[in-house]
Amino acid sequence: MRRAARWTAVGPYVLGVTGILAALIVWELYSAFGPVSQHHLPPPSVVLPTFFTNLTFTQFWLTMGQTMWAWFLGLGIATLGGVAVGLLIGSSNFLRSATHTTIEFLRPIPAVGLIPLAALLFGPRIGAELMIVVYGCFWIVMIQVLYGITDIDKVANDTVHTMRMTWLQRVRHLVLPTLLPYLMTGIRIAATVALILAISSELIVGTPGIGRSVAQAQLNDNPPAMIALILTSGLLGILVNLIFRFIERKVLFWHSSVRSEVAV
Repeated sequence: MRRAARWTAVGPYVLGVTGILAALIVWELYSAFGPVSQHHLPPPSVVLPTFFTNLTFTQFWLTMGQTMWAWFLGLGIATLGGVAVGLLIGSSNFLRSATHTTIEFLRPIPAVGLIPLAALLFGPRIGAELMIVVYGCFWIVMIQVLYGITDIDKVANDTVHTMRMTWLQRVRHLVLPTLLPYLMTGIRIAATVALILAISSELIVGTPGIGRSVAQAQLNDNPPAMIALILTSGLLGILVNLIFRFIERKVLFWHSSVRSEVAV
């Protein structure tokens, strides 16, 4: 029983590390013996030293800071706008019906499809990046807010009206507890999408950040630097997801889904 409990605790980490090592070995062998030239696909024994060397450069951290600043601003604006518009539309049956067609038309438009328009409007500046990030993440947050409001129990809603609670009490005791799990999920998903869109817009439009550095490494015919920056983007995505999962567990400690996850 103790061995089983110990493996349950450390097993996922062991398997995760084993998977990473296996992937690096396959990458190394494919680079050495595969059909692709080592110049275009350098092995991890070349890329990883470049990655760790980047950590010693001030310019690398400034570049990462530019990406994360655009990510933070875009996610923040999208979250505030999504919550405000979602609450406004969700609180009115008339607005829900009136805006349904428009939302269903605009929501599927990919944010990267707006990159040419953003480039024309703002050029290689942060405004173009924010336009792409805000558009892509706004719909994620807003739709989750609408789902949360729709999920409010009708019996509980009638009870609140019977008790003649104030608007603030209704929001605190009924709307917020129902809405919060949906909202946290939306923000967590939007956080990862925001990073993807920020780096994509930097790559294509040329706004300062990791994406532009990747494009410059490609133009300079420096595959190790290019792949090292791509790995940096992936690690940032993992870190963002872990941070928001941690925040979600702390905020929703009272929710059944989090309690069951902790119990497992």
